[in-house]
Amino acid sequence: MLKNLKKLLLAGLIGLSGSLSAAQAEVTVEFWHSFDGSGGEALGKIIENFQAANPDVKIDAQFIGNYNDIVTKLQAAIPARRAPDAVIMEVTRYGLFADRGVLMDLTEKVNADPLKDDLFDFAREVGVFEGKNYIVPFNSSTPVLYYNKEIFERAGFAEEPALKTYDDLLAVSKQITEKLGDEGITGIAAPSQFARWGLIMDNDSDLIDSKTGEILIDSPNTIEAYEWMASLVHEHKVASADGVTKENNGRDAFLAGKVGIMLNSTGNYGRSKKALGDNLAVRPMPCNKVCAVPIGGAGIGILSSADKETQDAAYKFISFAASPESNAIWFAGTGYMPINKHTAEQPLAAAAVQDKPGITVAIDQLDFARGRPRPPVVTWMRATEYDMWEAMALGQREPAETLKDFADRTRKEAERTN
Repeated sequence: MLKNLKKLLLAGLIGLSGSLSAAQAEVTVEFWHSFDGSGGEALGKIIENFQAANPDVKIDAQFIGNYNDIVTKLQAAIPARRAPDAVIMEVTRYGLFADRGVLMDLTEKVNADPLKDDLFDFAREVGVFEGKNYIVPFNSSTPVLYYNKEIFERAGFAEEPALKTYDDLLAVSKQITEKLGDEGITGIAAPSQFARWGLIMDNDSDLIDSKTGEILIDSPNTIEAYEWMASLVHEHKVASADGVTKENNGRDAFLAGKVGIMLNSTGNYGRSKKALGDNLAVRPMPCNKVCAVPIGGAGIGILSSADKETQDAAYKFISFAASPESNAIWFAGTGYMPINKHTAEQPLAAAAVQDKPGITVAIDQLDFARGRPRPPVVTWMRATEYDMWEAMALGQREPAETLKDFADRTRKEAERTN
């Protein structure tokens, strides 16, 4: 009996030793992201597939909030030494962290990765800041125009109206609000910051020139764009002020069938299709003076503070997430643009193109899409723009005066940070 007990104890110790070895061999990558809803589901599937293929690596995925929330929390976590190992970084904001040495230079890893040749040109370009690669693209997008077919029909549009210019959108929004306003339905959602940037671009301007770095916030065409956008809320009252004070309110009202038109990221396709079904229509952004849209979205970066083993494991996941198989899951589940040239060959992606009308609109806009600036000042500029927009949209300040002041402050901040 004593001999049997010794055997059992020995077997237990051997088993415990094996378990400890397995635990020690496992690398955990803390990954901060900004995806919930359909995006969270698709990301979860990609992580599940990665861990099945790489059982020695665990991805500790943590939903932090939107892109702004990630920047704020990361800025607080770095001095406290509580930063993650990998993080989703919006394409205009990562330059601040790259410039400060917070993000690892991935150039060597990207150049050695066969994946590099499989990415579309725009996808490779978004990760480069001052000649070095700091993020690998994951979710790429452009703003698009969504509308609710049922609302259009009930407002008296027997056929699809023109949606090409500012005047077109205003006319349609007025008719919807006049016909259905008593039911709490408005014509258009107050444009989100991403859509505002797109509307400025298609008015033949920009906020900051992506090539020269020139501040264009107070240029005549930018002022004109803001004047029109603000008039939707405080003058024509075809957009609710609720979507100004909190941008997601406009999106949520559209998903609830209370708004006719929404200008927003193609990344909202999945939840919009789920909410509206066959009543959802997707069209390109208007071309007021020119056809131009910003390329948005984010990529995954690795923190310089992570140890080498964790950095290697994190890059393995990043590369896996950009593969055609993973990218097909992401594209089909969310509507974000394919970043891999071979994504379309995947059955899941092909089925999405066939069964989800409108999912390819953002891809069709790539002919006139362009990247946005990434110097450190852009993070400050984007955070400050929300208050400027709110003051203009609510009729508290005149756009010309507001934007001149905003431009002057941005130029001073650029001198300080750059």
